[in-house]
Amino acid sequence: MHSPTKEKRNSGDIAAAMERWTGDLHVPLTRGGPLFRVAASLLLTPSKTLAVPRANAILFTGDRARGTGDPAVERLSDAAYLAGLLAGKLAGEANAWVVDAACFAGPFAVYRELVPSVDTVGDPERYDPSGLPAAAGVANILTQCIREIQNMVTSGSLKDSKSNQEPTSSILSHSPPRTIILGFSKGGVVVNQLVTEPYWFSISRKSSVDVLQRSTALLTRNLLVPATASDVLSSICEFHYVDVGLNCTGAYITDHDVIKGVANYVCHASNNLFFALHGTPRQWSDPNRPWIWAEKDRMLELLHDEAKRCEGRLLLAEKMYFDGRPHSLLMHFEILEAMDIC
Repeated sequence: MHSPTKEKRNSGDIAAAMERWTGDLHVPLTRGGPLFRVAASLLLTPSKTLAVPRANAILFTGDRARGTGDPAVERLSDAAYLAGLLAGKLAGEANAWVVDAACFAGPFAVYRELVPSVDTVGDPERYDPSGLPAAAGVANILTQCIREIQNMVTSGSLKDSKSNQEPTSSILSHSPPRTIILGFSKGGVVVNQLVTEPYWFSISRKSSVDVLQRSTALLTRNLLVPATASDVLSSICEFHYVDVGLNCTGAYITDHDVIKGVANYVCHASNNLFFALHGTPRQWSDPNRPWIWAEKDRMLELLHDEAKRCEGRLLLAEKMYFDGRPHSLLMHFEILEAMDIC
């Protein structure tokens, strides 16, 4: 429907040759709070320290689908597998993070720590930007993960690294890493919360530069991820909705004021912002949940209208996968392997 002119990523031979640390971490947002399981695939320098990537790609997963008896669904439900899959899709130049909800109500993911307005089964009653909970939470999660991994580096316990080939020189970035946000299924509520948070409404060209300078200074102290809520929001360059859907409304943003705020941000910031909506018949052709495709179409319409005043810097894409096949749980998970995010 809408074809982006997003700049193609170039991996380069150096990125392909880097070693990676892969592993699972369990971190809380607050002391004594529930633990987020975070699977990561991170670039290492030849000296086995963490390399500064060009981007951090963060995928938020959805509800549990255990005990299906389908090995493909079981595999694609595993955060560790998804971290490697996501890293491969980004051609080696990015760190990949896969975040499971800290709490579940039976099979239902409940992202209450990042989206405080969700109900007991994790469905959003609204998206309340007060306090920037998602941006602050993302910064906290990533910072704690980096701290734990760096402790492993210091103690020499990075035994889970995997090498593609003989490592070469580091690909340390000369600018702060960008952030790519992906939400799969129920994980789309975190994407919506990040889109809604009011930083988009208030950022100016000057504050954007100030944030960039502050982030660059933080990098000199080996901070490889955005460390504050404003750093998270200012570093986001892409939002990917990956077969999102809910048993209620709220899977996509349909509030014109929010989308207008996004466009205002893009008009004053120095970087492009890319929205990609990836879907399958499982969600976009479900006769029992017609609001999903209605919301998707409305969000695309609003983005398209607002993009007209952004001089080509608000970019959109709509991508349908497995079109013509009967909708199934398997295709819902197979999109994670099939999705094109380059």
